[in-house]
Amino acid sequence: MSRPKINIDGLFHALGDPTRRAILDKLCHGPLSVSRLAQPLGVTVTAVMQHLQILEESSLVRTEKIGRTRTCRIETAGFTALQQWIDDHRTLWQQRLDSLGEFLNIDDEE
Repeated sequence: MSRPKINIDGLFHALGDPTRRAILDKLCHGPLSVSRLAQPLGVTVTAVMQHLQILEESSLVRTEKIGRTRTCRIETAGFTALQQWIDDHRTLWQQRLDSLGEFLNIDDEE
């Protein structure tokens, strides 16, 4: 079964917000409940849930409800897609810069 294509624009939108980046930083240390995420951020649980929805849609976070507690953890699929996008663009620009360097070396030799 193939995975759905991850929207790179959605990834950049999700990462563009400092609160969402702070949530990801906290989750890098392990799973946390929504209430534990909200406390140090100084925002309401409702606001954290809204941020988590955007992070989930971008495949950066996964949440699950166990009993009365919603637990959040890092989801690697979004980061993998982001890394692939970066690698693709890095390769393209390295090739272009190499071509420019070769062109400039030819000019120097003449």
